[in-house]
Amino acid sequence: MMKRLLSLALAAILLTALIPTFAVADVGGWTMYVYTEDGGTLNVRSSPKTGDNQVGKLDYGESVWVYSISSNGWASIQWQSHYGEFITCYVMSRYLVNYKPGPKPTKAPSPTAAPSADSDKIIADMNREFSAAKKVAPYTVVARPARASGWVNLRWAPSTSMEVISKCTQGKRLTVLAELKKWYQVQDPDTGLIGFISTQYVSRVY
Repeated sequence: MMKRLLSLALAAILLTALIPTFAVADVGGWTMYVYTEDGGTLNVRSSPKTGDNQVGKLDYGESVWVYSISSNGWASIQWQSHYGEFITCYVMSRYLVNYKPGPKPTKAPSPTAAPSADSDKIIADMNREFSAAKKVAPYTVVARPARASGWVNLRWAPSTSMEVISKCTQGKRLTVLAELKKWYQVQDPDTGLIGFISTQYVSRVY
């Protein structure tokens, strides 16, 4: 009899071990923020594709918990449904940044007008920029292209006619060394490269 009871107890323990547990795990991830070039909302979808699968929207600057970002351009996020439960949904990762964006833009920045081909005018414009230059205690800015999927040109001199030495994608961090009228002299902390970037297409990180 005792042997039979021990066998039943052992069977119960084995069955219990086979039953899956549904306790909430400590899911990894990090916080990101919505950044759209026009200040609009970001669609939240039930699967990583566009189509008839929209379940909600995220506002410009809103924080969101990100589980992962895939190479196909989608980020899996935590989303609270209308029923109050948290589910995994998807947004396009190019509209997420690691810093809290500045004030919502009223419209996308207009491209700087192309200067005259007159070299004397170009030199005069650069001289005015250099004459207004002032050295500052270094601080950080991030590139803010006119389009979230675009880039900002880093030039070797403060003029749109000057050679582009690097392209800065959205969220690229740069260190400001000097302030001019319409340009910053900046250094790329990753490469050490120094150049000039238009103040119109960067935001200061506080």
